[in-house]
Amino acid sequence: MSAENTFIASLRALAKAPEARGLDDDAAVIEFGKQTLVITHDTIVEGVHVRDTDDPADIAWKLIAVNLSDLAAKGARPLGVLVSHMLGEDDDRFVLGLSEVLAHHDVSLFGGDTVGGTGRRVWGCTAIGSAAHCPVPDRRGARPSDAIFITGALGKAMLGFEGFGGFEHAYLRPKPLLEEGIALAPHVSAMMDVSDGLLLDAERMSRASRTTFALDSARIPVADNARFEDCIRWGDDYQLLFTASPETALPIAATRIGSVLDKGSTPLLLDGLPPDPNRPLGYQH
Repeated sequence: MSAENTFIASLRALAKAPEARGLDDDAAVIEFGKQTLVITHDTIVEGVHVRDTDDPADIAWKLIAVNLSDLAAKGARPLGVLVSHMLGEDDDRFVLGLSEVLAHHDVSLFGGDTVGGTGRRVWGCTAIGSAAHCPVPDRRGARPSDAIFITGALGKAMLGFEGFGGFEHAYLRPKPLLEEGIALAPHVSAMMDVSDGLLLDAERMSRASRTTFALDSARIPVADNARFEDCIRWGDDYQLLFTASPETALPIAATRIGSVLDKGSTPLLLDGLPPDPNRPLGYQH
């Protein structure tokens, strides 16, 4: 296991409440009065998740968007966010980007924290949403005989990161698929957003569901067919990966990319074989 997976595994003994979903999901789900709240948290580190040269306005946008994407994967409407900000150069640009993304998605700023420090800057966000459908979609719900779907083409963020024209916004200012997630929530058996690469996230969902995911490379939509392998591993796409019965009439456009099988010797198959073990499945710390 990676260092990240080892650390998360060590935390599972502490996350005993059912709201934590065994730390197998993107968010906590909490019954609160007549509402079901969905709460998630993500952190962005300069030089790791964003470039040192990125405009703080774009960093603020991305910080909020990636958290809203986790709410989208649970079919939740965002209520508000709490933001932590490490003070530094161009703080006014961060505030501008924050105001833009909050206004764009009609989300409130509930509060947060500011800190000073040296070295790489770090930003955090906790997003709170209200579930539009119950039960709230879960990574653990995929069933054998389900079909596997993806909402859009993969690899656009990678191309934007590399400076290819027309794709810059896919990397700098990703779009959380909130309305799509809300529409899908009543129809899916499992759902998550693709943040760390299709193969890695599909494996995570498969493991959480105790199944095997069999993907068909010919069906997977990518932004650059010549770089197919990179597109399905790079991540930062924030498309929705979900499973549903093959007979389900989906409310939005999505591409079937495979099938869920009974749990086998490996959690993930690509064209009938385990993915190349000499290449990482996706991004891990």
